[in-house]
Amino acid sequence: MILDQIIFSKKAQGKGFEDDRGSEKPLRSVLKALSWRVIGTLDTLVVSYVLTGEIALATSIASIDFLTKLVLYFFHERIWNKIKWGK
Repeated sequence: MILDQIIFSKKAQGKGFEDDRGSEKPLRSVLKALSWRVIGTLDTLVVSYVLTGEIALATSIASIDFLTKLVLYFFHERIWNKIKWGK
């Protein structure tokens, strides 16, 4: 099947396991976390505003959400980067 060849073929992937194993750098994890948190925080802001009707409260909730989930996501990424399963 063509999909299997694309997913599992070393030629299609361009790198073998040994070449790709350490490619996720901490800075990349930080930037991924930041970009995702911007999207997530906008969602939290909108939902909080719809539920409370107060922009100040919604902003406070979104700000706290941004900081806590940014830190949690960073460590989540770093832990998963150390797990060899599925690489």
